[in-house]
Amino acid sequence: MSAVVHLSGPGRPGSDLGELVARVARGDQDAFSHLYDAVAGPVLGLVRRVLRDPAQSEEVAQEVLFEVWRTAARYRAERGAVMPWVLTIAHRRAVDRVRAAQAAADRDRRAAAAAHAPVFDEVAEQVEGRLEREQVRRCMRVLTELQRESLTLAYYRGFTYPQVAEVLGVPLGTIKTRVRDGLIRLRDCLGVGA
Repeated sequence: MSAVVHLSGPGRPGSDLGELVARVARGDQDAFSHLYDAVAGPVLGLVRRVLRDPAQSEEVAQEVLFEVWRTAARYRAERGAVMPWVLTIAHRRAVDRVRAAQAAADRDRRAAAAAHAPVFDEVAEQVEGRLEREQVRRCMRVLTELQRESLTLAYYRGFTYPQVAEVLGVPLGTIKTRVRDGLIRLRDCLGVGA
């Protein structure tokens, strides 16, 4: 359906959209004003249906009309009527805006996910550490005196086995056996797998 739109009153020669675009292409600001009046409503309506945001729709519609002003010389009547040409520009701009907004939202989501670090709960760490230490102390009490002393000197004070044997006055082989047996009993008491 191709209709001639008369802007300055019906029947005035040279007032259809094609002629207006030709005059706009030559820099005629008055012609652009009339073209603007004819296409601004449909452009805004189309853009608003795509974007659904009134402020962004107005901004995009303005960009579209500016592009019509800049590219009027590229319009070719043999390819189609003016209104579909303008609305095609409007639709492309609106879709580009939607895609840009989606890409920005995706980038923000990825950045937020990458920057998200698990919250360190200092209180929970302290409580857990205290409970573990208490469990080790409880399990140390089930060891024999020689096992407990050997493990304390070797693991808490950093003595070597020969030094532990010397401090406790016990043969080195006995210390090694007591430490090994003590570690096995600790493992079992703490519920640690072998």
